[in-house]
Amino acid sequence: MSSVLRMGPSARAEGQGAEGGVPAPVRDLVLCVDGSAPERVAAYVERELPPGGIPAYRAARGGGARSFVLWADEHRRERLATLVTVSAGNGVSTYQVLGAHGEPIGTFVREKALRGRGLRTRWTVTPAGGPQAVGFKGRIFWWYVWWLFSPLQTLIIVLSLLSGSGDAARGPRRIVWRAGGRAALEFTSKDDSVRLHAQGYDWRLGAALVALLRTFDSWLLGTEWDDRKK
Repeated sequence: MSSVLRMGPSARAEGQGAEGGVPAPVRDLVLCVDGSAPERVAAYVERELPPGGIPAYRAARGGGARSFVLWADEHRRERLATLVTVSAGNGVSTYQVLGAHGEPIGTFVREKALRGRGLRTRWTVTPAGGPQAVGFKGRIFWWYVWWLFSPLQTLIIVLSLLSGSGDAARGPRRIVWRAGGRAALEFTSKDDSVRLHAQGYDWRLGAALVALLRTFDSWLLGTEWDDRKK
């Protein structure tokens, strides 16, 4: 039975801020569907800022660094997991997902296209104590088609912006991670969700993965959730 995880907006108003010195509730969340059960809120996700605050975070993310927390509730009463950057530079970034008590849940490695080991962005997911799964962003065929129409990209971008989606101008984004020749995880671009196909994957690893992938959205969709100025 696959679990499906995706990011969604909070029911809170986008502009709601802190009142009376109380921090505003976390406004980004991860939703989960298990089998035929109704979709539920699995976690609330919030970037974890360094000592320099938002300016320091946004400067570091330009080099591939990311840091965020998965909370059990919007008021930050219980920490479920934390994603931290182990290293970032030269197009290759390594992230670690830690549990509430600092125990390792798994690692992600992102190797940017043409900067890592191939023509496509390579993502490696390694659960703690489990086999490594490797996936590549987009299929070779669809990248070929996308580049074939690259002379028309300006027109495609304009039409995408007018339609309000930006999907048509983005390159192929689907990722299938395979371990031992079998599909273990999958990111589908249609609904921006991560599917856990293999047994034994901690759902917190999937939640952290979908939140991390959404920090690398196309600029055509607007500002990524972790790149806000406030």
